[in-house]
Amino acid sequence: MEHTPPAIENRKVPIRKANAAYRSREYLSDREVTAMIAAAAAVGRHGTRDAALILFAYRHGLRVSELVSLRWDQADLRQGLLHVTRLKHGIASVHPLRGPELRTLRRLQRDYPDTAYVFVSERKAPLTADTVRKIVGRAGQRAGIEFPVHPHMLRHATGYKLANDGQDTRSIQHYLGHRNIEHTTRYTELRPDRFRAFWSD
Repeated sequence: MEHTPPAIENRKVPIRKANAAYRSREYLSDREVTAMIAAAAAVGRHGTRDAALILFAYRHGLRVSELVSLRWDQADLRQGLLHVTRLKHGIASVHPLRGPELRTLRRLQRDYPDTAYVFVSERKAPLTADTVRKIVGRAGQRAGIEFPVHPHMLRHATGYKLANDGQDTRSIQHYLGHRNIEHTTRYTELRPDRFRAFWSD
């Protein structure tokens, strides 16, 4: 008896639209990030962890993969240093840890003792990239940001913040771990003060 092969329907896979269709820009302002940190801190049992996660992604320009793989042995609380290991062939660097970050890390150590990774679940396993996306997206919504927020926007926010503060492009390049400086110039190109002298009235 002959078996007729099942008919295969040609279905089109929906193509994801360009980012501009979902949001007007791919970075966040310092004010928006501050609002997200406050919003994350106010939600659930893990508010401190979630707020810290957003703070570190922003202050150190961390990708999601770098965030979830951040270990306690990379943080020197005594000297106030963070040894940043970049993925995607990025350049490693050592960043200073400021007061807010040091206080946050010490609190995390108390709340999540005896863990190898900085950002962990209740089971003391490192958070997944998907969990980080949900945490950041939820914080964006609760902060009243009118477009969907994803974690990489925090890394872009770092670049724009440093450029707007007048930091030189080469320093920003090394801070973010870019091998190619062309990836860094996007931040300095959008500095609003470039056009400040265009109109004198």
